Amino acid sequence: MEEDFDGFVPCSSLVVDSILRVGTAGAIWGLCMSPYDANKKGLTDLSRAAFVAKSVGKISFQCGLVAGVFSGTRCVVQRHRRQNDWVNGFIAGAVAGATVAARTRSWKQVVGMAGLVSACSAAADYYKAI
Repeated sequence: MEEDFDGFVPCSSLVVDSILRVGTAGAIWGLCMSPYDANKKGLTDLSRAAFVAKSVGKISFQCGLVAGVFSGTRCVVQRHRRQNDWVNGFIAGAVAGATVAARTRSWKQVVGMAGLVSACSAAADYYKAI
């Protein structure tokens, strides 16, 4: 369904849509995961609530950031190349993967994550076309 609108919808709109959708999913994931982590750390009362709130915000931001970078890069590459194929997902996956791993400041992890995410993205785009 996304391919039908790529020529008409601005890339910025796709980016905002991706950030909101995946960021919300990240917030839901954080709400499910953070109380468990708080229990493992033995947190109670106010410290537990603060930990959960901070974790939900952090996970939501990270998920939204990756989704925004991926969808924006994919849209720009697709419009520049004027083709809708697996290469767009491959390039966008590499950029998004590098964005995820950039905080580690380790080139090995940046290259590894870029390769992993780009391979998964390219495979998903390739099999979506079949």
